[in-house]
Amino acid sequence: MADSYIQELIAERIGGNKFGKDTVLYKFEKIKRARRTAMKEHPDMDIIDMGVGEPDAMADMGVVETLCNEAHKWENRDYADNGIAEFKNAAAKYMESFYNVKGINGETEVCHSIGSKPALAMMAQAFINPGDVTLMTVPGYPIIGTMTEWLGGEVYKLPLKEENDFLPDLDSIPSDILKRAKLLYINYPNNPTGASATVEFFEKVIDFAKKNDIIVVQDAAYAGLTFDGEKPFSFLSVDGAKEVGVEIHSLSKAFNMTGWRMAFVVGNELVVKAFAAVKDNNDSGQFKAIQLASKYALEHTEITDETAKKYSRRHSMLVETLNKLGFNAKKPKASFYLYVKIPKGVKNGPEFKTAEDFSQYLIREKLISTVPWDDVEPYIRMSVTFLAYGEEEERKVMDEIYRRLSDVEFLF
Repeated sequence: MADSYIQELIAERIGGNKFGKDTVLYKFEKIKRARRTAMKEHPDMDIIDMGVGEPDAMADMGVVETLCNEAHKWENRDYADNGIAEFKNAAAKYMESFYNVKGINGETEVCHSIGSKPALAMMAQAFINPGDVTLMTVPGYPIIGTMTEWLGGEVYKLPLKEENDFLPDLDSIPSDILKRAKLLYINYPNNPTGASATVEFFEKVIDFAKKNDIIVVQDAAYAGLTFDGEKPFSFLSVDGAKEVGVEIHSLSKAFNMTGWRMAFVVGNELVVKAFAAVKDNNDSGQFKAIQLASKYALEHTEITDETAKKYSRRHSMLVETLNKLGFNAKKPKASFYLYVKIPKGVKNGPEFKTAEDFSQYLIREKLISTVPWDDVEPYIRMSVTFLAYGEEEERKVMDEIYRRLSDVEFLF
């Protein structure tokens, strides 16, 4: 079939006249295809899905019931635009009660977003002109970088290495990059490494931002999910943070509300205002009933506490299981991700030159789904959001992982 004229009109940023013709498979599509093949070849085995970064539990029933009640109300039917005061004020109170961030003005320093993903995209729209630079950590969530490039900007990648506790080396950035840099994107607790930031690191970030006139965008999607003595910790709780940037909080992970699409940007008033101006030209706000249900969630942080306990327990089990198999897995202090360096191969079996090689082996041969990361060093990400109801089922999953992997000897 011949190309239609529409093929020639597609924007270059998404492929131009080659859109839809690219034969390169991205890793998530490769995982999906390998999964389908593995299920056909091993119909007697169930997939153990440790690749999906999405909670396995439903939202709290109090949240669900609030949504139901509010959805019936006539006054909640219309556009929400940049958010309702009830949610914004609840977010400000949440920042103080849960993260000890005092003095947030709900009216001027908070703006809701339909999930954190569009918030990151719109942040670039608010600040990036052609030639500007976004500094961002890798491996990581790519959205703010993708949008930066679409806008004619440039992305400068800061590698996260285990030797640096998966914190970026800000001193390594060349001066010519710093002159053009406008945004610094960081994400702690981190996806995919599970690493946590320290007060000292955030202090360095604030000093760096002030010296170089850079806006900090701290993605706090996993900030509430802490354990083993680690307390929920906000960038904005550090002196000077509100002078240089914002934090993005999502209800997806901490409150098991991924599909509800609810987040908020909080911090520097001018940054929030610029974000809100862009948002006003992108959407008409999240359904008011969802905002009010989210207000209920923010007022019931015991939901997050219980979820964190579950993930902590699963992390402990998974680390123990992997280390019995020869891995050097270390339990993180937050998030639901375990970042594990791959083995070199299997004795008398295949070699693994990349994380993708190993991840494909796990899904095809063992029906264990993971996400490979080769951006800096070869690691796989394993999520403890696998489907299981209660500790007994969680233990069965761990036993099954051990059974499937213990019939080979990994070489490290």
